[in-house]
Amino acid sequence: KRFSGTVKLPFVPRPKLKLCMLGDAQHCEEARSLGLDAMSVDDLKKLNKDKKLVKKLAKKYHGFLASDTVIKQIPRLLGPGLNKAGKFPTLCTHNEELAVKVDTIKKNVKFQLKKVLCMGVAVGNVDMEVKELYSNIQMSINFLVSLLKKNWQNVKCLYIKSSMGAPVRVF
Repeated sequence: KRFSGTVKLPFVPRPKLKLCMLGDAQHCEEARSLGLDAMSVDDLKKLNKDKKLVKKLAKKYHGFLASDTVIKQIPRLLGPGLNKAGKFPTLCTHNEELAVKVDTIKKNVKFQLKKVLCMGVAVGNVDMEVKELYSNIQMSINFLVSLLKKNWQNVKCLYIKSSMGAPVRVF
């Protein structure tokens, strides 16, 4: 009944996605040079497992990256707040480039069906060309259908909608 899955789209649907790096000195420096916000272990200790502050932090960003040394300490430092928000950090090691990792996260789209039987996912933006949009939409629809038990028989209808425009029925 419930399912969740992530798919990497060919083009970045949300270029303005706000990410935060929770890392050691080297990763924080690299993140700042890319224009990302960064927090060191000391900054996380200042939050002092305060639920409200952790919640505020989770609300402020769309996603988190964490270096391999810090990721083990996150549950100890912050408690279950980030996990509850569904924003547990993605692991980032020193031998992979941070820019590539950030790009991958920006391309990822999460499908999550809970109790309500409808969902919305960002697959594109205004600045994208028609071909880019087409390939993103095709990829995400095919992935969504592959998550379902009876494939297309479980889909009643699909709509594509821009934020201000009228919805267009696809299926």
